[in-house]
Amino acid sequence: MSAPGRPRAQIWILIGVFFAPLALAFLLYYGSGGWRPPGSTNRGELISPPRPLPNVEAWRGKWTLVYIGDGRCDGDCRAALTLMRQTRLALNKDMTRVQRVFLPTGNCCDRAYLDTEHPGLTVARADNDAGATLLASFPDPTGAEGSIYVVDPLGNLMMRHSPAPTKDLLEDLRKLLKLSHIG
Repeated sequence: MSAPGRPRAQIWILIGVFFAPLALAFLLYYGSGGWRPPGSTNRGELISPPRPLPNVEAWRGKWTLVYIGDGRCDGDCRAALTLMRQTRLALNKDMTRVQRVFLPTGNCCDRAYLDTEHPGLTVARADNDAGATLLASFPDPTGAEGSIYVVDPLGNLMMRHSPAPTKDLLEDLRKLLKLSHIG
């Protein structure tokens, strides 16, 4: 015959085995100091909080990649526009959910190059009053040139990427499109 306290001890051991990890996780996450897993999964720089952009009604409804630069489009500009085009194409079936916009700040524009190499690229001049208002919404408006920005389908500026030719922009867009039910 078993000892009378043994089944009760086994029940408490089973309860401890199941609830101890839950209690430990709760204490680590919500306890003093609130330990959180480090880092995030995004590759670009999040703009927090997202900034609503004025005068972008034409961009609404789709995810938008925006490049700001001089309209003569030097080598860096061409590399950034090519990265945006190639990233959009790499999205395959989701590429229709993404549009590309070039905001030239002056010397607009090398139309022969843009029309030949970047069909479907929207060129929205930023060298007028409406463009100046739009550019003021970007972080560090004077240093906004040379970055690729991601605008959500509601017209909110939410992320900045370096135009360096990496797959970071593609990875971020894939995640956004997978998780998003808009655009």
